[in-house]
Amino acid sequence: MDSTNTKRTLAMSLKALLKEQPLCKISIGEICDLCSMSRKSFYYHFKDKEDLVNWIFDTEFEIASKGEERMIDALIRYFYENKGYYKKVLKEEGQNSFSEHLYSFCCCLMENALKKELEMAELTSFQIGFFADGFVCTIKRWMTSYNAASPDELTRQISESLSASNKLYKKEKALA
Repeated sequence: MDSTNTKRTLAMSLKALLKEQPLCKISIGEICDLCSMSRKSFYYHFKDKEDLVNWIFDTEFEIASKGEERMIDALIRYFYENKGYYKKVLKEEGQNSFSEHLYSFCCCLMENALKKELEMAELTSFQIGFFADGFVCTIKRWMTSYNAASPDELTRQISESLSASNKLYKKEKALA
């Protein structure tokens, strides 16, 4: 079995286990037992189960967003289509958590969106972090909400928020 197939097999095992229990209750041994692999194989590919969760996101989202121009829209649709899984992994906090990984991903996403959508040429790390924090928090709240907005509605609301920020930014810049 090649490296990618091994990783996919471990990913499928983790996803199957997540249907029955939270991530914090799943052990590396359980993941390996379910797919008949050794712990050594797991640790050859991943440093911990959080690393596996992050790999799942990176590889699946890359495929889901291929050819997309509006990455925020693609990300929202991806989370909606995988809501059950991400609802569980987003509950976990702490070092190496998916929330941290998503924040790092969203920093890049927000930097590109702010430069393009808001025409902000110079961005500080604070500004990028501010919008990335807001986006991650919004995604988490949306994923766990009982009466969540549709992906299109959430995209519209985020777009309107960015537009309002753009107007405020331009107004502040004109006053300076």
